[in-house]
Amino acid sequence: MASVFAAVLGVNSLAVQAQDPATLQQCHDIQDAAERLACYDRISDRTAEVQGSPSVDPGNAQTTNGASSSEVQPSILEAAWRLNPESERYSISMYHANYILPLRYSNDVNNQPFSPIFDAAEIPDQQLDSTEAKFQLSLKARVWSTDDRRWGLWLAYTQQNNWQVYNDAISRPFRETNYMPEIFGSYQTDLRIAGLDLRLINFGYSHQSNGRTEPISRSWDRLFVELGLERENLALMLRFWKRIEESESDDDNADISDYYGHSELKAYYRWGSGDSLALMTRGNLSTGKGAVQLGWFSRPFIGPLRGYVQVFSGYGESMIDYNWNQTTVGIGLALSDGF
Repeated sequence: MASVFAAVLGVNSLAVQAQDPATLQQCHDIQDAAERLACYDRISDRTAEVQGSPSVDPGNAQTTNGASSSEVQPSILEAAWRLNPESERYSISMYHANYILPLRYSNDVNNQPFSPIFDAAEIPDQQLDSTEAKFQLSLKARVWSTDDRRWGLWLAYTQQNNWQVYNDAISRPFRETNYMPEIFGSYQTDLRIAGLDLRLINFGYSHQSNGRTEPISRSWDRLFVELGLERENLALMLRFWKRIEESESDDDNADISDYYGHSELKAYYRWGSGDSLALMTRGNLSTGKGAVQLGWFSRPFIGPLRGYVQVFSGYGESMIDYNWNQTTVGIGLALSDGF
């Protein structure tokens, strides 16, 4: 009798191991956690074994005890900021959106960003093309956290480049490069504000500059507090900052706060299909100056690559243009959508 049971168990084991790899891959590709589990149960013939346990209806993703599958999946902020206690303690991940716009058009090119030096040398204005390329690289790394991931310490780096790649008349230069390293702490909360879940509070230091020397240098340093809120498919990041003042002789852009203001709101909405919409707005109410940026990201269609369309209007698309008003439209590809 024992040998019969052993034979039966051996046959069952071989049957599971002999599953068609294509079928296993189909289950692996299912995004919804409940549907993915049900798929694995079906191909392993485990359905009959779990009749006594809470069942899952893939049609409405609702278990018999009332817990929905959305509770199994991480939220937008939870996934972006590794808030789950089981997440990697030390991790490197995307920060702001990572993208390349091979085509970016400006309706009003700033041909005099370096006017002080050009005027002094009596050199004509730059002959910039209205169409150029723009790309951004942005990463963050958690370098310390508590066991429950409630507290964390992060390093981040963002670099944005504007490239006159089509302008052979002036040797296709990089028109502007902005560098922004940051160091900040994070705290995970469980509060609810105006129907939104306050999931995250960041606080730290940010430096931003274009790496140039006088008189075309642009830079500033800030202390900031940032709130991360969300509800279902909507996520908000609201940042407030205080500029660290410099001496008058060292300040290359003393009036930069007149254009960038003291706060910034980023809103992000993701559809179930994988497409997403991102909105950024900032400004100074006392001066009436600011900016708005709208981005549309398609669902991934070549590996992780998404289609990306970006529209910007206002002041400060780059630091060299912090006091220049323009509207730009760019189209290209994105590796991440900022969350």
